[in-house]
Amino acid sequence: MLVSKDVVKRYMSKVAVSGISMQMEEGKIYALLGPNGSGKTTWMKMVAGLIKPTMGSITYNELPIGIESKKKIAYMSTEPFFYDYMTVKDVGKYYADFFEDFDMAKYERLVAKMDLNMKDKSKNLSSGLSAKLKIAATLARKAEVYLLDEPLNGIDIIARDHIMNAILEVANEKTMIVISSHLVDELEKIIDNAIFIKSGALVLNGDAETIRKEHQKSIVDLYKEIYA
Repeated sequence: MLVSKDVVKRYMSKVAVSGISMQMEEGKIYALLGPNGSGKTTWMKMVAGLIKPTMGSITYNELPIGIESKKKIAYMSTEPFFYDYMTVKDVGKYYADFFEDFDMAKYERLVAKMDLNMKDKSKNLSSGLSAKLKIAATLARKAEVYLLDEPLNGIDIIARDHIMNAILEVANEKTMIVISSHLVDELEKIIDNAIFIKSGALVLNGDAETIRKEHQKSIVDLYKEIYA
């Protein structure tokens, strides 16, 4: 479904992604693991079509990443991407203008679950509420692939449960969810596959349960071992 083949991304002399090859399938939740600066965001942005690989290729359903794939891939960045003048309601209208698959009714339900107010301005939201707003806007799309870059950053423990439940609601046999994070203990409970990236390179990739059995360790303990 989604194939990354020998993907390299360089910025001048810096190599952000170094030869990542992997295949990802629908119906699964993937954890893209690694500390800040490991290359997770760069790889996600290439899949989302925001930047291009220096070398290698990424295809979705055997087609190169481009206009058609953007219609089916929903990407949530770590950076804030709403204008200051926008209210929570405006954000929904903004997304509806851009994406044919945006479901306003679903957005309103998610906003209510996230304890957001449609009249609140995005610039006045706390970091936690801003993160919830990004999640609501992204998950309200009827996409085939959801790329969530650090969705739990700045979120308190109780709010994390709301976000994880919202993510699980869109998970089914026809969707693929890729979540990048260094909060491994939160993800281990829900993921099907774990992908470890270090210094831009793929270190370990596979079915989460198989990895646990082969290494006789939890995903959390493996993370500590790989990145210690």
